[in-house]
Amino acid sequence: MTTTPTPTQATRRGRPGYDRQTLVDLCVKVFNRHGYEATSMGMLATELGISKSAIYHHVKTKEEILQSALDDALDGLEAVTEQAEHTAGPARDKIEALIKGAVKVLVNRQHSVTLLLRLRGNSEVETKALLRRRDLTTRLASLIADAQAEGSVRETTSPKVLARLIYGTVNSLVDWYSPEKSAGAEQTGDVLVDLIFQGIEQD
Repeated sequence: MTTTPTPTQATRRGRPGYDRQTLVDLCVKVFNRHGYEATSMGMLATELGISKSAIYHHVKTKEEILQSALDDALDGLEAVTEQAEHTAGPARDKIEALIKGAVKVLVNRQHSVTLLLRLRGNSEVETKALLRRRDLTTRLASLIADAQAEGSVRETTSPKVLARLIYGTVNSLVDWYSPEKSAGAEQTGDVLVDLIFQGIEQD
């Protein structure tokens, strides 16, 4: 008698059990738990409960998964930076828009942003991602310099240092933000804007 394999059995024989985006998202969570370098394709297969061939159905290499995750994080951050730069009004308003936008990206793409923040530049993919991340800091620093020139941000600290401090504050969300226990992205962004500007506003 011929039996029909169960979904689990079919998956274990190598048939893809996830669509590509879901696969990437789950792999990124594994990278964040164990470290990208320490995670092998075999470990990913075990953690996801599928065969390695099921993973290779969607991606060719582990680095392709990394590239997809980093693009997800950086594309989002670059988009909100672009929007902030074109926000009408003074530079202070642009900085506020950028902070709130960055918070939304982090909340909505927390796992891929977490992976981005843990990079060490150990490959060409990582090095290029770090360069894109530094460019974001440079663009924020430019807005801060404009705000200093208009008198809305104190000039006692360089724009680059302030930009790093602001991103450091926003990026700290990856260590404690929980969708189930924390306020939503909009409220969290409002709180961070208030706290940050209390520290950098011109008296």
